[in-house]
Amino acid sequence: MITHTEAIIFKTVDYQESSKIVTMFTREHGKIALMVRGAKKPKNKFSGLIEIGNLLDVIYYYKSSRSVQILSEASYLEKLMNLRIDFEKMATMTSAIELISQLLHENEVNKPLFNFSQKMLHWLDETEIHPPLIFPYLQIRLATLVGIGLQVDHAGRSDKMNYLNLESGLITTESVSSHAYKLTPNQFRFLAIALQSKSSKLFDIPFERGELKALIDKLDRYLKFHVEGLKDRTSDAIFEQILQESL
Repeated sequence: MITHTEAIIFKTVDYQESSKIVTMFTREHGKIALMVRGAKKPKNKFSGLIEIGNLLDVIYYYKSSRSVQILSEASYLEKLMNLRIDFEKMATMTSAIELISQLLHENEVNKPLFNFSQKMLHWLDETEIHPPLIFPYLQIRLATLVGIGLQVDHAGRSDKMNYLNLESGLITTESVSSHAYKLTPNQFRFLAIALQSKSSKLFDIPFERGELKALIDKLDRYLKFHVEGLKDRTSDAIFEQILQESL
């Protein structure tokens, strides 16, 4: 079946001398692998297109019995140039893409998650917000999209001690389980605003050094607790360097 759809590139792997096997998140068939013949040749029609995070318009031959599909045509849906020239945006994007890919099963069609991923890439490309500040917000939204959304207890207040409880996903003023992590006032404010009001004010919170990274780590632990097989991101080495240097 010839399929024409939108796609986001998740991963590329060299195959033989001149080709690549590319993992794409497609609107039509979810996360699939495609053979891109000749992609490593400088004058190939796919040269420059096959990069992580690219938004593409693609045509491929889909066969449900085949584990790797064949890419026929591809073009930019839109060029997101800032993600290529801004080091911090590129590092944040790469870690976000790897997280989204881990949250998806092979061939799982999830159009709400595809729409969110597409909008996220546009936003990250255009925003003037410091890129690492966006990452915990993405973690929060992704948790909701895969059915394990967090909730803030109505009694939660930034002038009290608050906890992120991994089992329930509740943010409370008491540790209600053995798997609970203390939140600093800034971390609690970020979570509360992201979950309750969705105001851009959460990006103005003056995190102290180490607070943002610790919040991202806590949210990762929450995701790992609920998503089987979720692993540490290999792309985080550069992203964590940015976190340490900037905040």
